[in-house]
Amino acid sequence: MTVSDILRAAASASKAWPYEEARKLLKRYQQGAPEKGHILFETGYGPSGLPHIGTFNEVLRTTMVRNAYHALSDNPTRLIAFSDDMDGLRKVPDNVPNQAMLAEHLGKPLTQVPDPFGKYESFAHHNNAMLREFLDRFSFDYEFVSATERYQSGAFDETLKLVLRRYQAIMDIMLPTLRKERQATYSPVLPISPKSGIVLQVPVEVVDADAGLIRFEDEGEVIEQSILSGGAKLQWKVDWAMRWVALGVDYEMAGKDLIDSVTQSSKICRALGGRPPEGFNYEMFLDEKGEKISKSKGNGLSLEQWLTYGPEESLAFYAYREPKKAKQLHMGVIPRAVDEYWQFRGNYPSQPVEQQLGNPVHHVHDGKLPQGSLPVTFGLLLNLVGVMGDATRDQVWSYLRNYVADASPETYPDLDRLIGHALAYHRDFVAPTLKKRAPETHEAAALRKLDEELAALPADASAEDIQNIVYAIGKDEAFGFAELRNWFKALYQTLLGADQGPRMGSFIALYGIDNSRKLIAQALSA
Repeated sequence: MTVSDILRAAASASKAWPYEEARKLLKRYQQGAPEKGHILFETGYGPSGLPHIGTFNEVLRTTMVRNAYHALSDNPTRLIAFSDDMDGLRKVPDNVPNQAMLAEHLGKPLTQVPDPFGKYESFAHHNNAMLREFLDRFSFDYEFVSATERYQSGAFDETLKLVLRRYQAIMDIMLPTLRKERQATYSPVLPISPKSGIVLQVPVEVVDADAGLIRFEDEGEVIEQSILSGGAKLQWKVDWAMRWVALGVDYEMAGKDLIDSVTQSSKICRALGGRPPEGFNYEMFLDEKGEKISKSKGNGLSLEQWLTYGPEESLAFYAYREPKKAKQLHMGVIPRAVDEYWQFRGNYPSQPVEQQLGNPVHHVHDGKLPQGSLPVTFGLLLNLVGVMGDATRDQVWSYLRNYVADASPETYPDLDRLIGHALAYHRDFVAPTLKKRAPETHEAAALRKLDEELAALPADASAEDIQNIVYAIGKDEAFGFAELRNWFKALYQTLLGADQGPRMGSFIALYGIDNSRKLIAQALSA
């Protein structure tokens, strides 16, 4: 068997979620590629606010499924990032300037609302550009599609006529899901007012489905208007289904909060003679308070924030894991994500192919892992920066050379990147929280013993030898630690000013025995 055959056989049985999702598409087209000649993946984006990390991760996860499909099939694929930029502006986001100006344009399509930042021709154009910039940073292979462009160009016209022909069937699907007050005014079609330019939420009468003509009331006047070529847009559940049919979408995932919408849109898709796409529902990202991240609130971490404090691959790693489990997304998750990424990356080369396909880093890098290793953990790096205080990158490297013989930015470029992240993370997030306490009597006695043992060691003592000394002191009944972890906690709080910390043998070896003894002296004099 060739390497490709071995990989395909393993992928066919892998329980990693991207392969499980990709196998749905194999089952969908058991006889080969569809008539259009490719499998179409879609992600959707509502540009009513600045793109947030959840939007970004939906494209990332969809790409992981697409890559998994490539391992299973030779059929070509496409990925489109679809922007619902013809939606009416429903409310003014909290995290943008010129809010009073935006309030004057409520109800208008987002591509007709001026850019509050004054950079682009509309608010939607600004947010679309932000989305594309985010996606391009990861070098995603995608095609950007604008709802406004598709509606106005007539690309959706034939499917829009179909919506009018199946109008009653769509109403029969939607009305039972609505409150009575909403049922009275609901229409699958939202005409664009020729007077105000607002996306109208009014009852609509179909006049001529084949011509795309509807009748509605606008500011007391009965209007007859075509819905074709940008004269109207659809309510979003109907719009979603129409898009699936018009574009031939085969796969689209959605957040857990859209389960009901997927159900209704799938029914409408079938009513239009189409086949709903495959997909799955992922759990939402939460902020530090456990609340759903919102584009308009701007809560939770932004993509820019993560990339300030951690590398791109750590974000991809975090997004990959347990997509059906709600996860908090805040500053505190970044260091662990970085270290776990490197732990899994270190394990990858020695794993059999079946385990490699279940390793998150396989999906982060589509099986093409970069070269390089990390001689220290990000957590240890953060602790080093923490005790150094206002350090420079060069100063950090000078300490690392005591611990790693060939340490240099050229030898370890990944570590050099992480030093930059560690300095920023410490400055903005860790430093304001550090507060050392004075040791209690029995802790001070243990620290004096540690100082005495360190003094007897050679300067190049190994991390393991130092760790054994630390363990022995913590276990010595003479110092009165009920549990070993109480000793470690005392070390962290008195020497580092934190409640959690590194493996002390590694830290002391990295920071240097003499410098570590100075930390102990400072703690004992507090």
